[in-house]
Amino acid sequence: MRRYYIIAGEASGDLHGAGLIRALAEREPQAAFRAWGGDRMEAAGATLVKHYRDLAFMGFVEVIKHLGTILRNIRFAKEDILAFRPDVLILIDYPGFNMRIAKWAKEQGIRVVYYISPQIWAWKEGRVHALRRDVDQMLVILPFEKPFYQKHGMEVDYVGHPLIQTVAAQQAQPVDPSLTFDKPVIALLPGSRAQEIEQKLPRMLSVVKHFPQYQFVVAAAPAQPVSLYESLTSELPVQIVSGKTYPLLQIAQAALVTSGTATLETALFGVPQIVCYRGNPISYQLAKRLIKVKYISLVNLILDKPAVPELIQDALNESNLTAHLKPLLSPESVQRQQMLAEYRNLWTLLGSIPAAEEAAQLITDALPEPSKNTSL
Repeated sequence: MRRYYIIAGEASGDLHGAGLIRALAEREPQAAFRAWGGDRMEAAGATLVKHYRDLAFMGFVEVIKHLGTILRNIRFAKEDILAFRPDVLILIDYPGFNMRIAKWAKEQGIRVVYYISPQIWAWKEGRVHALRRDVDQMLVILPFEKPFYQKHGMEVDYVGHPLIQTVAAQQAQPVDPSLTFDKPVIALLPGSRAQEIEQKLPRMLSVVKHFPQYQFVVAAAPAQPVSLYESLTSELPVQIVSGKTYPLLQIAQAALVTSGTATLETALFGVPQIVCYRGNPISYQLAKRLIKVKYISLVNLILDKPAVPELIQDALNESNLTAHLKPLLSPESVQRQQMLAEYRNLWTLLGSIPAAEEAAQLITDALPEPSKNTSL
């Protein structure tokens, strides 16, 4: 029986990790999974070691403040991996942590698979040398990543983007009857970490008074207490729904979205959006000097054009949000129609490969035959 140890440190990693676990279990029903992740990975069949809500620290300043916790987590991960004796260690994005674990695991003779590449094409491109040294198998989910790695002498496999299947499956579902509102809906997706919610949601909420004919609905992350959102939305005509981001996007007319995976999810659901980012001022200034890409949203990065507006740091304000949101709510506006056309191009670029199944096949095909010993 094969043992799989999987580390994901964020909500998106939990989503993609759950799909991979299900695909691996389909191929190997007796396999054992131990994971760092979230509720989805646990529901898919993994024994959960650490929850991502205790791991996700954003920005340079925040990482320094929590350095003691991060180092303790790294020590614990090493001890736990050795005790579990996995056939393969699967790392999902989360580079600051996972690349350290990859180096150590390689030294221990543990096979290392990276599913969903760190975004080294955005900054710290030199880390490709460490990945080439420490990773046995790299599986990427963005079309431009394969030529990027080839340029650096590293062969990788493009497995398609896992959101294609996930979103298509949700779109086939009927509308959630609990999400019934008297007005058309504008979705607010402020992220999954407490610090980003506190940074961005108040600015998103500043536009509520300008659009009284719409119902604003906050997509609360399941890992965060509803009280966090309630403290920020008190006395505003705003609804909060927890753990229902996809059903909410099925009915939304437009969305204000925190940069990250959510921008791609929103685009695949065909919802016009404004991408929002605001971080610690010091972290932002440092990142601005280091990051080399033209855009912060996955939508614009994949399309290689400004298909969706990005309001970053001080530009994320009431005036700009209002000005950009207004035309997106008009069915016949040029801005809305152009954005929806770009979303259709996005589906074409990402293709229709079933990512989790493709990744599971590549991972298992590269492993030796499993041991007949079924004891843990």
